[in-house]
Amino acid sequence: MNKAVILAAGLGSRLTNKLREKPKGFIECGGQSLIERSINNLKSVGISEIIIGTGYLSKYYEKLAEDKSLFCVKNKDFSNTGSFSTLINLHNYINEDFLLLESDILYEKQALNILINHHKDDVILSSGETDSGDEVFIEVNKENNLLNLSKNQGDLSSIYGELVGLSKISIGTYKILCDWLKMNTKKAKKIHYEEALVNIADKKSLYVEKVEELIWTEIDTSKHYKRAIDIIYPSIQKKENE
Repeated sequence: MNKAVILAAGLGSRLTNKLREKPKGFIECGGQSLIERSINNLKSVGISEIIIGTGYLSKYYEKLAEDKSLFCVKNKDFSNTGSFSTLINLHNYINEDFLLLESDILYEKQALNILINHHKDDVILSSGETDSGDEVFIEVNKENNLLNLSKNQGDLSSIYGELVGLSKISIGTYKILCDWLKMNTKKAKKIHYEEALVNIADKKSLYVEKVEELIWTEIDTSKHYKRAIDIIYPSIQKKENE
């Protein structure tokens, strides 16, 4: 596997004004931004082509791309669309299997190796309970394939794990997503990529790999940021330096 896609168009509207001066991917932990950490992690596991789907304050990613041998594709309608539109906007550049990452997550590098080395073609990474707030809960079938997901536990018949924001997507599944968009243009405009995956789960098996003790966090609020600085980053450093 050679390619990765990072979704980075979001507004970061729930962060404080200070943290919103740059896109969420430029939030720093341990003196390094989330996006630079992801880029370094990806390159260290053999990913040679990285595409960033941008939107809000895209100039920061474009400047980074000049220095890092990446390239960016802007979702010009980012303020009116969800992350699924940002993903499909990259259709001219995706012609093979790829890793799919959200830009605002801090995670241990092991997560990427789990996806790359997995025997399944399509894998959604999940973790055990984080109690971080704003979790996306996952429901699976008896084969551990995706059935549903929601931030509201009451929407699900059972809870298998929490969505991490790291996945492996096959080119076949990406084409199914593109076709689904054509049939559901109005609905698809506002939704996020994970909701689109649920919508095609009856057409394509999407395996959910649960890593119970995975160290990670999303940084979508100031509370998340504090947790990242105080707990998650030190835990990752300790584990990866052992």
